[in-house]
Amino acid sequence: MASQEQKKSYAVLKKFRGLNTKANRTAIGEDEFSWIENAMPIGDANIKIVPAPLVVANSTSAPVVFANTVSCLESSSINNTDYIVGFETNGSAEAYNLISNVMITIAGSGNFSNANVSSAQWKNERLIIGDQDKGLFTWDANSIVSIGSVGLIVVSNPGSGYTSAPSVTISSPNDANGVQATATATIVTGSGGIRSIFVTNGGSAYTAVPNVTIGAPNIPGGTQATAVCTISGGAVVSVSMVENGSGYTTTPLVTFSSGGATATAVISTGGVNSVNLTNAGSGYTSPPTVTFNGGAGSGASAISQIVTFNTGTVSIFLNNGGSGYSSVPTVTINGANTTPATATAIVLGNTVSSIVMTNPGAGYTTANVTISGGGGNVSVQATATAVVNTDQIVSVATFSGRVWVAAGRTVYYSAVDSYSDFTSISAGSFTLKDSTLHGNIRALLSANNFLYIFGDDSINVFSDVRVDANGQTLFTNTNVSASIGTKRIYAIFPFFRSVLFMNDYGVYSLVGSTTSKLSDSLDGVFPNIDFDFPVTGGQVLLNNILCAAFNFTYNDPENGVRQVQAVFFEKKWFITSQGTLNYITSVPFSGMINAYGVNDRSLYKLYANSAANISSMVQTALMPMGDPIRTKQALKFGVESTFNKGATINVTVDSELGSSPEYALTNFVTWTNNAYDVIPWANSSNAIINWYNSYTYYLYKSDAQQYGKYLGLTITGNQPAYTYNTFEFEHELRVRF
Repeated sequence: MASQEQKKSYAVLKKFRGLNTKANRTAIGEDEFSWIENAMPIGDANIKIVPAPLVVANSTSAPVVFANTVSCLESSSINNTDYIVGFETNGSAEAYNLISNVMITIAGSGNFSNANVSSAQWKNERLIIGDQDKGLFTWDANSIVSIGSVGLIVVSNPGSGYTSAPSVTISSPNDANGVQATATATIVTGSGGIRSIFVTNGGSAYTAVPNVTIGAPNIPGGTQATAVCTISGGAVVSVSMVENGSGYTTTPLVTFSSGGATATAVISTGGVNSVNLTNAGSGYTSPPTVTFNGGAGSGASAISQIVTFNTGTVSIFLNNGGSGYSSVPTVTINGANTTPATATAIVLGNTVSSIVMTNPGAGYTTANVTISGGGGNVSVQATATAVVNTDQIVSVATFSGRVWVAAGRTVYYSAVDSYSDFTSISAGSFTLKDSTLHGNIRALLSANNFLYIFGDDSINVFSDVRVDANGQTLFTNTNVSASIGTKRIYAIFPFFRSVLFMNDYGVYSLVGSTTSKLSDSLDGVFPNIDFDFPVTGGQVLLNNILCAAFNFTYNDPENGVRQVQAVFFEKKWFITSQGTLNYITSVPFSGMINAYGVNDRSLYKLYANSAANISSMVQTALMPMGDPIRTKQALKFGVESTFNKGATINVTVDSELGSSPEYALTNFVTWTNNAYDVIPWANSSNAIINWYNSYTYYLYKSDAQQYGKYLGLTITGNQPAYTYNTFEFEHELRVRF
């Protein structure tokens, strides 16, 4: 009769969860794994080896290779054709057509920045591209165009004699593939107001500001205009309108309460009053010319200004319009630059009413502006402030029929149903001022009827976008996380009804307004991730299960630096290694969600080659076998697997003390002679032929050499397309302590 210490015991493991690196191998659950790579724990008795990556081939069966190193990989559908878009380190961009299997050039060298380009699909017709320094672009699968649009048209001379609104012609965009802007003019007809008053004689000996009186309007029911004047050196130097009034068809008399000054009023009847954009256009890199035709009048002119998100450009804000201007002053912009900025002042009623940028310039880091001249009677000098755009575009998104652009702490949005109009009344911007956003915005994502705004350690959402009675866009801004965010802009993506994102200390799920950590079981992995390299991610269907995959550079304690993917599904994690991949992205195509990756320049479809060999590893927990304080002597182990071809797997029996020698188990059939020597079989080319058991199910089993208080297995293989079903142990209990 065997003693209690020699009693054989058995353990069978076929309930499979996922990876757990948070706890020691002796403390994780018996259904968890201390490492599981290229093996997907789908369910009980079902761990499938994942397919290897597949080299993508073009229409001539040659490997698809980008011309330069890829710095960002995205996907887009344009006119029902799917593309994989690569932005490259030399500033170029290419797109691979998944229908025709042809690579096409989007833009040549230097058109984009060498990194940190973002993009978003607009409807099903084009890709919106945000460049950190060079601004916004659009690509419609044929041509790349700067979104540079007409942002402002200011009437510099209203002209006179117009009985109907003249037509407005805006010159063609600089880019031949751009869209020409259009606009309409409005005029003041019939009884108008007083547009301005010009001093014809300043008088003398004024010690106090006199009152200004403007004659009554001609039309009954009109309102009388009012004005105030400014004196300097004892003379009246300018008159500024307070109320323009209405009902004037002839020029009224202007009088002063004392001092002998005289002035002449100019009524606004018959002049061009304003120009309203009907299409902001695209492809403008410099302000277009604006001309007026028809309307029976003459002399009207206008100056335009373009919208640009380029860094190093200058904007001017008028602080004080001054007074006493009888001619247009000169605006001078100072500061080191690569392209000088220029601007023109608009004078209305002896005052500088606005300053229009006629060229925003380029390459500025600082700038200042001076206003000089304007006639000999300037009493108060106009002042303005130059502002250099240093906020880079970090992300673009399309949401609620608009394009949204994040730069600095501000989100800009286009007009309703427009991808290029950032000036109409329904366009605008919103700056996050709350302290929950500690730095600048990092990323935008449109998903689940929200626009998510990510900071380093915060998340806001815009929702309920609408237009009020005046045509202005309104929306609700809500902070949903004041402590967790991410700067890994390519590792944020929708997943079912949630948003997943990875930062430098975990993977998180955002559902509604609730953020929860998903990566507790990866806590042992994160300290070894090298965040000096990109982190990217996306969705992928594996074994007909939708998974989330995050690609990163891993300082593997055993295998050195390499790129791996942490894959998540059904509350489980496992690791895959699909080669050296700088970037991965999701591509919905032909009803499937696929993942593609790029190795420097070569394009791969991930998890797509079921015939190629792939290295895999499954390392179980170290299990106490029901009694953690008793030593166990391993006697045998078994591995149940399902194969469709011959394979060899290598197994070690592990304990807390170390690992056994490696056992090579195979379903190959060997022939031996009576001395038990293996007799090889060779074909006509003298290649050795392996015969294998054709049964799909196979039980590998072997004697074992190991002892310890905890036992487990490490199983490695290099064959494709097989399944682990069960792990089995036979052992004897030995002494306690």
